[in-house]
Amino acid sequence: MTFQSILFEGTQNGAKKETAEMPDFFPDLNLDQIIDAIAVQKREYDLKPFFYTSLSDIGTIEYRQEVMQELEDERLFKYVKSFANGMHVMREDIIQSKKLYYQYQKERWFLDAVELYCDSVISLANHLSHLDLKSRGFLDLRKYLEGYIVSERFKSLFDQTKKLKTDLSTIKYSVFIKDNKVKVQKYESEIDYSEEIQKTFEKFKQESVKDYRIKLLETMSMNHVEAKIMELVAKLYPDIFLNLDTYYAQNRNYMNKTISNFDREIQFYISYFEYTAILKRTGLKFCYPKVSNASKEVYDYEGFDLALAHKLVIDEGSAVVCNDFYLKDKERIFVVTGPNQGGKTTFARTFGQLHYLSLIGLPVPGREAQLFLFDKIFTHFEREENIGNLRGKLEDDLVRVRNILNQATPNSIIIMNEIFSSTTLKDALFLSKKVMEKMIELDSFVTLVTFMDELSSLSEKVVSMVSTVEPENPALRTYKILRKPADGLSYAISIAKKYRLTYDYLKERIKQ
Repeated sequence: MTFQSILFEGTQNGAKKETAEMPDFFPDLNLDQIIDAIAVQKREYDLKPFFYTSLSDIGTIEYRQEVMQELEDERLFKYVKSFANGMHVMREDIIQSKKLYYQYQKERWFLDAVELYCDSVISLANHLSHLDLKSRGFLDLRKYLEGYIVSERFKSLFDQTKKLKTDLSTIKYSVFIKDNKVKVQKYESEIDYSEEIQKTFEKFKQESVKDYRIKLLETMSMNHVEAKIMELVAKLYPDIFLNLDTYYAQNRNYMNKTISNFDREIQFYISYFEYTAILKRTGLKFCYPKVSNASKEVYDYEGFDLALAHKLVIDEGSAVVCNDFYLKDKERIFVVTGPNQGGKTTFARTFGQLHYLSLIGLPVPGREAQLFLFDKIFTHFEREENIGNLRGKLEDDLVRVRNILNQATPNSIIIMNEIFSSTTLKDALFLSKKVMEKMIELDSFVTLVTFMDELSSLSEKVVSMVSTVEPENPALRTYKILRKPADGLSYAISIAKKYRLTYDYLKERIKQ
């Protein structure tokens, strides 16, 4: 099978178009924060479309998992990084070449870039040949490189490059400067007196003194005098410089498209690997989930919100609380209740993040996981009222929920956070039950965050998850979300807050 992509096996899937637009649900699940942080250090590769493009077949997901697992070999990771660094410098040389004004300098920078390209490709091919590779992606890449480096096109490019570099290194010339005139001629073994002069004056040196020598500015570009000298040198060695001109004209498209694609695509894995590495060093676990399109049994043990974990570890140096979940048999819906600021929304985001990351073939937070090959993710999180659509908050919520239910299928994931919060408790409960009945009928996967405990026992498809507190001090959140019946505390607290009857409110009113 011909290698074309390290992201897609074979030729057909490799033609899949990249998604340039961020999916609508990304901000609600904080996936935008994750991808922004991953891509910011790799701007030259334009990686976001890779992360925006979801997969629809398990074969490609497993293909990517194999590649990612293979990259956990430190030697392979080092070799791939070395190749990527070489290609990065090569591109910098090409960019610099295009900025230069004088032709011979442009051509020499170009020559250096092509040499770096050839050396990087050969080095990677040689390194891969000595590794016991197992993933389809790297096995096919190795086979492709083995054929490419012995192809007539590459061998010719490599030989021309090395010969021209050797020829240029043999050029020696002398420059004579007198008054405002410069004379250039071939080097004829003239004596270089500079070392003798330095030795002669060295014995007069007594102590450190001020350096009065003029320091010349080092710039990438040649000045007009240097350029003129180069023109004169070219006249002394016309054959070599003619070959340089010809080489530059004939090899402008030296880059192999498949290798260029690999250089960009491999950063999809490297960037995620580097993003998660700091979390792994703190003891947080990542695993390669089993992804199924047949079984609706899903679970993840010791999972966490990747965006929040990165913020806690990098910015605050805080510990990350992990949670477990599972759905089996007819179970499809998590109803998450508990006190405010207890991790309920984080749990909902985690459920969505894990499924999406698994769908693009990446390892996910957790010790062990099995997730579902969904078709779409729908989210409903609270938004500010949009005065432009002339709808009230409740009406806007109803329209958004209706659109979700009209589009969702049994293979969809729906994540809702505190729906209908703008209306009375009675109306919110009535509307929420109607929505729940529709989602139960759909048989979609649902995570619903709510303070209405009644929703947690509507059906055998519903599982109650509760955000817990410290038993000795209920004001302290544990951020652990446990599978247990709703205890009614969140409902009581919400009612107390609504009527300003909490402890803090009462103290304030008594003082007044």
